[in-house]
Amino acid sequence: MHDPRAPQRGTPRYPGYDVLSKRTGPSWNEPTRRVVARRLAVGQEPLFFTASEFQTVTAIAARILPQPSTRSPVPVAPLIDHKLHLGACDGYRGTGMPREGEAWRRGLRALDVEARTAYGSAFHSLAAGLQDHLLSLMQRDEMSASEWGSMRPKDFFGKRMARDIVFAYYSHPTAWSEIGWGGPASPRGYVRLDFNDRDPWEAAEADGADDTHVRRVNRHVR
Repeated sequence: MHDPRAPQRGTPRYPGYDVLSKRTGPSWNEPTRRVVARRLAVGQEPLFFTASEFQTVTAIAARILPQPSTRSPVPVAPLIDHKLHLGACDGYRGTGMPREGEAWRRGLRALDVEARTAYGSAFHSLAAGLQDHLLSLMQRDEMSASEWGSMRPKDFFGKRMARDIVFAYYSHPTAWSEIGWGGPASPRGYVRLDFNDRDPWEAAEADGADDTHVRRVNRHVR
């Protein structure tokens, strides 16, 4: 049922809020500023992926996590590319999963083979509906190209691809502003930690609700 207090579709939940306004205030210390600055400085040209792979990652990210046209997009594909270029890793792998970089290369290669076999074109060139269909097949483990090797399609979907896309998105200040998150808050810290509590310097939702009607977000920077 529609909540009449909720913002209209397309209306920002936290209009006018910009987490970067905290950059020089008491919320962030110098290490936090450096981390955020590095994320904002990530370039648009791939350093790990080939040009074709990068196009495919960009297309996948657009289907997994569509972004509004009313603001600059979070550079999901460049953030993933940057992480892989640096060799950053999770520190663990599931059974049958290669290391992060190899998993991405193998998964993208296999997805393109599946796309060309089914529709005669690379994944990133297909219409959105066909891309969605292929991603659904991957999620259901209903792909069988030999390029997958020992990596199951559904494992690539859930344990690597979609996971990395979501983590990259919510590691960026643009996404923090979108969900009203104040950022790492070091050294200030968060004080009101109970469910639906809000510190007075945190963003309030557009409907003007009080502290009992504020959507909470995970306060861990990944």
